[in-house]
Formats: sequence, C-alpha cells, structure tokens
Amino acid sequence: MSTAPSLSSSSSTSLDARALFATFAGLSGSLVAIGLARFAYTPLIPSLIQAHWFTSSQAVTLGAANFAGYLIGALIGRPLASALSNRTALRMLMAVVTAAFFACAYPLSISWFFVWRLLSGISGGAIMVLVATSILPHIPAARRGFVSGMIFLGLGLGIAASGTLIPELLHFGLQTTWLGLGAVALVLTVVSSFGWPSTNPPAAAAAPAHHHGAQTSTLALRVLYAQYAANALGLVPAMIFLVDYVARGLGRGAAIGANYWVLYGLAAIAGPLIAGNVAHRIGYGKAYRVALLLQAVAVAMIALSGNAWVLALSTVILGVFTPGIVPLALGRIHELVPHDHTEQRASWSRATTAFALFQALGGYGYSYLFSHSHNNYALIFMCGAAALGVAFIADLIVSRIRTAGSLAA
Repeated sequence: MSTAPSLSSSSSTSLDARALFATFAGLSGSLVAIGLARFAYTPLIPSLIQAHWFTSSQAVTLGAANFAGYLIGALIGRPLASALSNRTALRMLMAVVTAAFFACAYPLSISWFFVWRLLSGISGGAIMVLVATSILPHIPAARRGFVSGMIFLGLGLGIAASGTLIPELLHFGLQTTWLGLGAVALVLTVVSSFGWPSTNPPAAAAAPAHHHGAQTSTLALRVLYAQYAANALGLVPAMIFLVDYVARGLGRGAAIGANYWVLYGLAAIAGPLIAGNVAHRIGYGKAYRVALLLQAVAVAMIALSGNAWVLALSTVILGVFTPGIVPLALGRIHELVPHDHTEQRASWSRATTAFALFQALGGYGYSYLFSHSHNNYALIFMCGAAALGVAFIADLIVSRIRTAGSLAA
C-alpha cells in the first residue's frame, strides 16, 4: 500500500486547502450516493405511479433494489479499492451514481430502471465503506470529529432535500426532476474528483496489545456490529412509517405528516456535525451510548404518545441520529482499532454490511408485521425501541467487561 504525508500537518489542528477539499469530496460522495440516490426516491414514488411509469408494487420493488444494492456495495467496497485505488474506485462509483440519475429519466422498461437503481445502491454501499476511511487517516486526530461530521453531512442534506427540494422540482415534471438530480450529481462528481486523496491511507504499525486487551477489543467490535444492526432496526420505523402515522394513524392529514418529514430532514442536516463534535469532547464510546438511549426513548415516545410536541421532539432526535450515528459508529471503530487503518476499513465494512442487512430485513419485516397486525403503529415503534434498548444494555455490559479487564491487567 502506498504512503503519503497527511493532508494537514499532524502538529496542527487547522486544516489546509487539500484537507478541506478532501472533506468537500467526502461530503459530495455521501450527498450524491446516499443522500440523493436513496432518500430522494421516496417523494418520487407517488409521481412515478401517477405518471404511469410503474404500478405501486413495481415502484416499491424498485425502491428495494437500492437497499439490495447497498448491501452488495458494502461487501465489495474493500475488494474494489484493493483492485484499483481509493481515488480511482471513488471516482468510478460517483460516475455510476450520476449515470443512474440520467438513466432513470427514461423509463424504457422496469428491467432497465431496476438495473440502474441496483447499480446506484451498489455504488452507495461501496462509497459508504470507502469515503471516510479514505480521508480520515490523512486528517490530524484533533480534527477528525469535525471532518467526519462534515463528510456525513451529505446524508442529512439528502434527507432534507427529499422533503423540500424534490417537491419543487416535480413542478417541472418527473423526467426533468431526474435530469435535475443528475445535473447536481454531475457537478459534484466532477468537482470532487480532484479532492480525493491521491494515495491510499498511510500504513501504520499496530501498537502492541496485551492478550486480554485484544480479546476485549474484539468482543467490543462484535458487539458494535450487533448494535449498529439493532440501530438500523430502531430507525427504520420512523423512516418508513412516521409520515403515515401522523397522517393516517393520528388522522392529522398528509400536509401535517409532510411537515414532520421536513422537520426530520432539517434535524438530519445538523446530525453529523452535532454527533461528531460531541463525540470529540466526550469520546465516541460514550457518545454512541447516549445516542442509543436517546433514540430508544424517542421511538418509544412516538409509540406511547400522539401529543404534537412529543412527536416533534422525537422527530428531531431521530432526525439528528439517522445520519448522526454514522460518524459515531465509525469513530468508535477508530477508538477500538486505533493504529491499523487496514483493520479500521475492514471493521467499518463489516459494520456497514450489518446495518445494510438489518435495514433491509427491518423494512420488509416491519411492513409484514404492520399488514398482519391491523395497522398497529404502536407495535412497530415499540419493536424499534426494544431493539435500541437491547443495544444500549449490551453496550453497558461490554463497558463493564472492558473496565474489569483493564483493572485486571
């Protein structure tokens, strides 16, 4: 693996032009490949059906294609970067996502659309695995919390755009909307192509560790993978049912439901920056534990109360952590594997794969449970709260084990 100097001097806490450009490239990657490619599709579904491009069942299937592709991309991201290079792989993946937007403007057939949605998801999953691990090793440790938050800010921007920008674009027509998304993606792809670090992260020798310490770190990583998967199960109910719950479940109408989704999106913009900066101050382990608890409480509050203020507070919390958990989980991996960039990427790939798998399973599972429980919204949200609660308890247990191990050593 080739080596290169840091994008910014490790003795400084400021970021130079190259580091800032790399950060912008990372933000562009998450915005295009996840923020727009995934979240912008949801508000397009009614228009796809109304314009007779696809039936309702076909539109849902095409949405699932992106989730399936995301899982595939999470699995092939590392091998792809090994075969090419980080920079080449990221440029290629961004180009594929951009091409998918333009291709989706022309519904030649459902197979055509499915392939491009699948390719878009594959690229998104691979970019999620590669984007931060290609940039953060070049960034001074004191600034990684900020940069990590900025990279994943694109997720929040995409969620916000799905509730604000897309409805405006749809006034110009469905095809124009797809072309407009493609134009935005093309500009960001071209500009960001010069910002990706030109070399792979510098190799660093792993620090010697006591056998017991290595065992507890391995245990903590495995629990983190499970927690991240549970986090997906906890977030999916809000991602799928929040608007429908407000509109139909509480009988407040589609307009009020849409307002909650806009609130969700606005909170998501701030999520990565809030999470990254808080974690930098108190540590990623503690920050992730707090995040799990807050999410569990927020999802449970939705299940137990229809009060407008309670729903608004829960929506903000979940909006913050939908993208905010990403830098927290990544930072926690860096805490557990502090000196080995290769293992950091491998661990992050496993975590992303776990999240992608349980996000897809949760989506289908909750939909099945919802239809077979006479539209019981409270049951769905309580399932999500339970998953997050279990993840929080597991974190406490592992923390006590690690503390006992440190004392024993």
